[in-house]
Amino acid sequence: MAAVLARPAPVAALARPLSRCSSKLAAAWTAPWPQRRPQAPERDARVAARNRLAELLQDMRKEETEEELNVPVVTNLEWQSPLSVVRYPDPRLRAQNARIGAFDDTLRRLAEEMFEVMYQDDGVGLAAPQVGVNVRLMVFNESGVKGKGEEIVLVNPQLLSLSGNPKLFEEGCLSFPNIYADVERPARVRVKAQDLKGKTFTLSLNGFVARIFQHEYDHLDGKLFHDRMAPPVLDSIRQQLVELEEEYLREHPDAQIQRVQ
Repeated sequence: MAAVLARPAPVAALARPLSRCSSKLAAAWTAPWPQRRPQAPERDARVAARNRLAELLQDMRKEETEEELNVPVVTNLEWQSPLSVVRYPDPRLRAQNARIGAFDDTLRRLAEEMFEVMYQDDGVGLAAPQVGVNVRLMVFNESGVKGKGEEIVLVNPQLLSLSGNPKLFEEGCLSFPNIYADVERPARVRVKAQDLKGKTFTLSLNGFVARIFQHEYDHLDGKLFHDRMAPPVLDSIRQQLVELEEEYLREHPDAQIQRVQ
């Protein structure tokens, strides 16, 4: 992400052939009942995965609805160049992010400079609050290399749906230097957003790029990647988070920060 997710090493994709799956199911349902019972754990796992998806989508939509009720709209976008990545636990990472209501050259230049910061920090995605600009804007390029891949800019993005079994994957974040840990996220998302000219469009994202979007989308809601970690995973990086908090407070003794729980 970002500069938020660090680029992953190539990973081989695994897929079960449909013919094998179909023949296995056919054999199971024509066999005596004792031979069908091993299918139950698999069904339970699928049901559990669907339930997690439904709960996650419900939570994210609730957060989005609550945010929209009070979120301001910015018609005069102000920011200062050069941009740099805001480090945890800077309060701007938890602040409310305004909707963008002006689609002008200032917005275009902000997106361009966000891409530059992202590439310089070897990231694949970046949300505006990560550079201290609290508006609902994200940029990403799955390749993480300037001049390669596709650069995508999403203004005022909204989450429409989540699908696919949730998967664990090691994430990093430019706002959390040298910290990496597993986060579970759905494999597919469908989103609605505006482009730099204000035109609304929808987009379906799969795999790694869907994960990039979800990571950056969390930033727009003031949620950070360790908020999504399972307790044992969070415990594995807790000391690193505390060290970042203490370092920030030494430099900003009067700051009010949200500490890791």
